[in-house]
Amino acid sequence: MPQLFLNEKSCDSDGGTEDVNRAMSELVKAVLTVAREDRPGTVLVAREPVNGLQLAKGHPIGKWSGLARNKELWQRLLLMQTKWPHEAVYPEGEGYYEVEYRHEGVPVEGLGAAHLMEGMGVSLPVAPHWDRPRLTLVREELVDGDDGPGSAFTEVKIPHASTREHVDEHLPWIRECAEATRRGDLSAVRTGADLWDGRAALFPHLQFLPQAEADFRGLPEGWVRPVRERLEELELAVSGWDPETRPIAPLWRSDVRTEFEMRRKLCKFIDLDGVERIFDWHCEFLPKPGRMHFRLVHEERTLRIAYVGRKRGV
Repeated sequence: MPQLFLNEKSCDSDGGTEDVNRAMSELVKAVLTVAREDRPGTVLVAREPVNGLQLAKGHPIGKWSGLARNKELWQRLLLMQTKWPHEAVYPEGEGYYEVEYRHEGVPVEGLGAAHLMEGMGVSLPVAPHWDRPRLTLVREELVDGDDGPGSAFTEVKIPHASTREHVDEHLPWIRECAEATRRGDLSAVRTGADLWDGRAALFPHLQFLPQAEADFRGLPEGWVRPVRERLEELELAVSGWDPETRPIAPLWRSDVRTEFEMRRKLCKFIDLDGVERIFDWHCEFLPKPGRMHFRLVHEERTLRIAYVGRKRGV
């Protein structure tokens, strides 16, 4: 099961004691419902230790856990895997400093971490906007543009729960994630070597130059998951591509573009037929300056990847 990330903004209310205690009980029951489906894989990730949480302004978690009626819930929560802060579950050496997430204009660190790590956000249901099974966030990411560095804004959706009813909506996904981990398929890929060795089965519509093998096998840990995500997006785009109706390029699922003219000389690779060609289509991945270079092969309705790694020339 993907990790559960506590939304710190739901712990910043002015709610009354009874309302906050009731909300916390409901949230814990939701978390434990997830754990019943995948006990080994369920981890609650928060900004601070669970026993140090503030559930609302002036309302430490002790006001809830100290009530006799909450004793069993508290004990079961303490038995769960918990981690803090959010960086504890990020790939080694990565802090994602070039990306920020907002919900209704307000920065949300925990919910953003849920999206970055393909997890689920969880909140105390103390306000109507947290009583939803899915949340829409706005992601701001620093990108290189024609006029220099700038920001790219993207709407993203994350699975979310603050009640057991919300968890019920996500049960098929939770079970699928648990089963995928057991099967060892794409969602369980952990190394660049896994990506390379499984490329034919995982990305059947993509092609790879043989020289890219060293790039994949040498991928640092922090780049494996974002590279996997870019490959998934490229696979999805190419699988539905009809060059006759879209003669320039597929409908990309993320930010994909060609290289600036002055940098095209850095994008030359020896193709499968021994001819040197320009592979200037590229996508970026975090942590920067990660890039993947490829060229479109219209006649075969595919794209051919030549390079993955650090931005060339820097």
